[in-house]
Formats: sequence, structure tokens, C-alpha cells
Amino acid sequence: MTALRLTDARPPRTATPEGSVAGPGGLTPAEPRPGGSGPGGPGGSGAGGTLLGLLRSGWERVREDLDAAIARDPAVDSRLEMALASPGLHAIWVHRISHRLWQRPGTRLVARLISQVSRSVTGVEIHPGAQIGRRFFIDHGMGVVIGETAEVGDDVMLYHGVTLGGRTLQRVKRHPTVGNRVTIGAGARVLGPVVIGDGAQIGANSVVVKDVPAGAVATGVPAVIRFPDPGQDPYEVMFKDPAIWI
Repeated sequence: MTALRLTDARPPRTATPEGSVAGPGGLTPAEPRPGGSGPGGPGGSGAGGTLLGLLRSGWERVREDLDAAIARDPAVDSRLEMALASPGLHAIWVHRISHRLWQRPGTRLVARLISQVSRSVTGVEIHPGAQIGRRFFIDHGMGVVIGETAEVGDDVMLYHGVTLGGRTLQRVKRHPTVGNRVTIGAGARVLGPVVIGDGAQIGANSVVVKDVPAGAVATGVPAVIRFPDPGQDPYEVMFKDPAIWI
């Protein structure tokens, strides 16, 4: 599949860790919500209205994921095709469920088991403790590994074979923090609690063990950091180093 420029992606947004929930807009439980007849929300009250709101919110997030994925994958023609045939999306959808379970001490084992089933089906291993932002997309999917303490921002794209891994066996923050609008090429390894700045791009098969500043391009083994010249496309800079294809 032809790689896609992420420099044309959506405008920057603040990373939203997986599992966060928007506030109720200052309304108390006894106050009617906009568009509804009672505290339960539009068209209902109590638990029924809450469930309806959760379903709407869930569908909006799924539709957002589908549209973001289609924008990054020119080989797909429709939302239906993407929903049925994208292991990367399937992996992140299952992760959202396992991550919520992971946040409850009593259901952590269930979360791990669900993530293992997803790994078997999709080829993508995302630890349920990892925090993933919105509009995250894994192209092709196979071989991606994201560790427990990894944090990934919004509008991030990974290609197959990417590892967001650790370099210590201690129970500390040991996996990368990836900013918004980052692209990480096929086979790249980002290791340790490094920080990848917003808008950075990491070339295929690169090994990153140090922080990458915002807007920079990192290629090679170990990765060499460079900045595009004024007016130069950061995407094209990645391909100037032959080492990224070795």
C-alpha cells in the first residue's frame, strides 16, 4: 500500500487518553438536559436515557474512527468495507473495551484475556493498560506491539511491525509517549520512556531510543534526527536515508 502523507491530516487536537469521559456540562443530576424531558437525556429519563446516550457516543466514536481510517487508506471505498476488513481498527475497538476493564482492579484478568483474543485474531498486541487517543489508525496491523505504559495522542498512524516497547523490567513508566499527528513507519522500534513530539515522523525500520522533537524526522539505526528545510515536505525527508529500507 502506498504510504500517505499525514501532513495533510486534521488540525491538531489535544490528546485524549483512552477511558476519559466528558463532563456533564455543569448540570446536576436533577436538572433536565438539553433536548430531553428529564435527567436521563434526550427522549428519556434515568437508566434508559443514559444507555441511549452511551450508544450514541459509541457510534459517533466508531464513525470518527472509520472516517479517519478511510482518509489514510486510499485502497478502501466505504465505511462498511473498512469496518469489516481492517484488523487495525478491530484491534483498537477491542482495546477500548479491555482498557476500561483494566481500570477496574477486579477485572484486570478479564482485560488481559480479551486483549489476547484480539491479538490472536488481528495480529496486533495492545496491552490493556496503554492509553490511546482518538482517530488512531494502524495500517495493515500485523506485528504491532504497544506496551502497558505507552501513551499515544490523537491522529496517530502506525504501519505494520511497529513496536512501542520498553527497556527495563522495573514496574515504572517504561514505554514511549507519542504526541499528536505522529507517523511511525513499518518495522520501526521506539523503545523506552522516550517522548515523540507532535507532528514527528519516524522512518521505516528505524530504532528510536531518544526523544524526538516536535516536527522532526527520525530515520536510521540508531535514529538520526533531522528537521525539514523551510518549505520541504517532512514526508519526503524520511526517504533520503537508504538505511530505513535495510
